Amino acid sequence: MNDRIEIAIDAHVADVKLNRPDKLNALDVRMFEALGEAADRVASDRSIRAVVLRGAGGNFCAGIDLSVLADSELDFGEALKTCIEPSAANVFQRAAYAWRELPIPVICAIEGVAFGAGMQIALGADIRYAAVDAKFSIMEAKWGIIPDMGISTTLRHLVAPDRVKELSWSARILGSNEALALGLITAVEDDPIGASREFAINCAEKSPDAIRGIKSLVNRAWQMSEKDSLAFEAHLQFGIIGAENQVEAVNANLSKRRPEFKD
Repeated sequence: MNDRIEIAIDAHVADVKLNRPDKLNALDVRMFEALGEAADRVASDRSIRAVVLRGAGGNFCAGIDLSVLADSELDFGEALKTCIEPSAANVFQRAAYAWRELPIPVICAIEGVAFGAGMQIALGADIRYAAVDAKFSIMEAKWGIIPDMGISTTLRHLVAPDRVKELSWSARILGSNEALALGLITAVEDDPIGASREFAINCAEKSPDAIRGIKSLVNRAWQMSEKDSLAFEAHLQFGIIGAENQVEAVNANLSKRRPEFKD
């Protein structure tokens, strides 16, 4: 993984930081690659139970670096069709969608701007806490392209289709209060990084089996028929109930002590 992303791990929480502050963390090719690699690293470490995803320098991400669009050596046809298992997302989509694929909670802390690709990366997270003065935009139409980093999957259950079209066609900039009202973000916080870490630690202190199961349930069952979703609920619960971590959760609560879960 290159220096575009920094990862620090503490108390079972990975702090993943987009690290290009002089460019407002805009995404060049190396940043696209590093985001996917960072998600892979987190996925490979079972001791990590939650992620805080944020940007350096007081901004989350200003979107795609225009050098990418002007790169004559980049084969867009190849990049757009490259499939990465298990999602079949291409290299650009995976920078955002990889966070949705992770089996653990991903909490995005948004300061400054989340424009274009930055907005789509944030949408790949499970929870989005934004600063009062943060700004958002689905800005791709300004540059003559469509939003194509997994937004067709991450936004479909958050915002009504007419609103998505209006935001995407206009490429307008909106503030945190409107973003909250539309469902683009989860909450407005005075300290979004602190709030994200507090929530991540809260998740990390619970049974990792239950936390992973809840993410799988919501991400998958919401796409299923009622019959299939009920069956999937039962399937997940059968694998959790009575297992070591579930028993530990019960015993720790009854004993009023801190639980000790297995990763």
